[in-house]
Amino acid sequence: MTTYRIGEAAELLGVSVDTVRRWVDAGRLPADRDDHGHRHVAGAALAAFARSMADEPDPGTGRSSARNRLRGIVTAITRDSVMAQVDIQAGPFRVVSLMSREAVDEMALEVGSTAVAVIKSTTVVVERGDDR
Repeated sequence: MTTYRIGEAAELLGVSVDTVRRWVDAGRLPADRDDHGHRHVAGAALAAFARSMADEPDPGTGRSSARNRLRGIVTAITRDSVMAQVDIQAGPFRVVSLMSREAVDEMALEVGSTAVAVIKSTTVVVERGDDR
């Protein structure tokens, strides 16, 4: 059975270690202690908790068929005469979008503004995340 230390769980959920500890202490996220007294979370429990967080209503969900929505901050915008590249940092993830310069201007996007990257794809490549 896969288990995660509190720090690993925090990284996967995109929150601080203190937040995960508070969730564990409040009983929202089940955790056990190992022989050394360190807390760890079962992979299945962490997955269920992450899913429950994703089930919380997203204000944009009803407006679009896309379900992959990553809220973040615009970190860079590169414009030319027709196109623009917009970089968004959504938690630990960098999302890059290529769009028309007109769209960037109409949305008044600028470095430091918040944005939601909405991703709809028929092809999603899944790689195993075992890098420990």
